[in-house]
Amino acid sequence: MIRSLTTAGTGMVAQQYNLDVISNNLANVNTNAFKQQRAEFQDLMYQTFRAAGATNAGVQLPHAVQIGLGSRFSASSTSFRPGSLQATENPLDVAIIGDGFFALQRPDGTTAYTRDGSFKRDATGLLVTSDGYTVEPNVTIPADAVPSPSRAAGTSVPSSATIPIPPSWAT
Repeated sequence: MIRSLTTAGTGMVAQQYNLDVISNNLANVNTNAFKQQRAEFQDLMYQTFRAAGATNAGVQLPHAVQIGLGSRFSASSTSFRPGSLQATENPLDVAIIGDGFFALQRPDGTTAYTRDGSFKRDATGLLVTSDGYTVEPNVTIPADAVPSPSRAAGTSVPSSATIPIPPSWAT
């Protein structure tokens, strides 16, 4: 009886992790560049009551008798499937189609990576994220730059290319 309750308890704890992951996915459904996660589980140990090939009253039994002792949350995996593209009014918004990340420099000098391409221009003209992290390599946009949406809309480049940002693309 106690083993049954313990096994059921491990299943409830594992499902709580699953609900936490699903809740996080739902809470971030409208977050730019959010990537869905999936909970992964694994078996706990099995208790063997009878080994395969054991004999009972002179008869060899072909199958083992094992009882599983539950499951546990082992990891959460991130899905990098591309999301849907959305048009915006910001001429500095960029989307990555396929593999890749934008490199950003954090205030402490370390490099961070994101797929969120909603960029802005800071007071010095550098291309930055909404958190203020600068895009690497640095891209400076002059203050007197004029947008040219017809030139920017629908532009695509090979994944191996670097993209110089003409002043006419910025506001």
